[in-house]
Amino acid sequence: MKPKPHILPLLVIAQFACTSLWFAGNAIIDDLSLKIGLTDGSMSYILSSVQFGFITGTLLFAALLIADRYSPSKVFFICAMFGALCNSSLLLENLTKEIIFFVRFGTGFFLAGIYPIGMKIAADYFDTRLGKVLGLLVGALVLGTAFPFLLTALDVNTNYTLIIKTTSLLAVLGGFIVFICIPNGPFRKPSKKLQLKAGLSLFSITAFKKSAFGYFGHMWELYAFWAFTPLAIKTYNEINTTSFSIPLWTFVVITCGALACFLGGVLSIRFGSRIVAFISLLTSGVFCLISPALFLVSPIPFLMSWCIWGMMVAADSPQFSSLVANATPLVLKGTGLTLVTCIGFALSIFSIQLLSFLSLSLNPTIIFIFLAFGPIFGLYHLKSTK
Repeated sequence: MKPKPHILPLLVIAQFACTSLWFAGNAIIDDLSLKIGLTDGSMSYILSSVQFGFITGTLLFAALLIADRYSPSKVFFICAMFGALCNSSLLLENLTKEIIFFVRFGTGFFLAGIYPIGMKIAADYFDTRLGKVLGLLVGALVLGTAFPFLLTALDVNTNYTLIIKTTSLLAVLGGFIVFICIPNGPFRKPSKKLQLKAGLSLFSITAFKKSAFGYFGHMWELYAFWAFTPLAIKTYNEINTTSFSIPLWTFVVITCGALACFLGGVLSIRFGSRIVAFISLLTSGVFCLISPALFLVSPIPFLMSWCIWGMMVAADSPQFSSLVANATPLVLKGTGLTLVTCIGFALSIFSIQLLSFLSLSLNPTIIFIFLAFGPIFGLYHLKSTK
């Protein structure tokens, strides 16, 4: 059964709108720091609080088989509403670092019902060419991640509350789009009972395990690369006396990843998801290893290199999700995607905290080398995936 033509475009729009919540707090962290006086240590924990919330949410959703037992569209809608509520709580007048951590944690928790649930909805509608469909969907996530940095770069945040208001309203809009316009898909096969160990049993499936391990290696690199790209641009400015706009070029680099997700989805139709994921992960791993040299080149090559890295670091994400989805039984597809996403984001916390720690004691030009552990691990497992 071919889905109605409006399903995919609306799902992509909703995914973009809701995931703009993800980095909204990161984009205004300097303003929040000035308002309440955050230390470097507390800032790093606040930056990771969304990841902590997301991991907690995905772990709970996977354990309870939420995506497979209940309507994914309704779950998406409810989580979008609560995610917007948490995000808008940053507008409170008497903010403290504890409140910021709590509401950013809550935002991450409810994003667990948006990002993987969005992929589950896509899988319920598209049983073929899933790599291309997820390329569009994850590309929307990446674009949503970059959006707050664009608002900052355009200097619309003279009053930083505009970013919070905009991203919160977008999330509400995205939730209503899915709830009203995207019912349960024709390939949805709901699980009728709770099976607490069902998710972990998926790792006994060889194709699932290898695809998941490849994704874990990818996730070690991805969010740490995004989180520390502003530091990389700042460091380059200091070394080379340039004046690149940090938020603008952070937006450009992350947006290049969105374009790469779209392109990788198209290429997956011809070459397959495994090949696209392998080449992307290999290339981004090479960039990790040569990253110190990038700070020594002239400005244009530096920006081009970072943008290409931004493409390759994200292009494999939807393809790994496609491989995982295709290796998962229908009744556990949502749980499989949610569980793998949960573990992947847990790893991203460790890599973000590692780079945060290293940046205090090492030259920032060399810290990106440590991200290479992820691609090496992922490539080792992906090379034998059929």
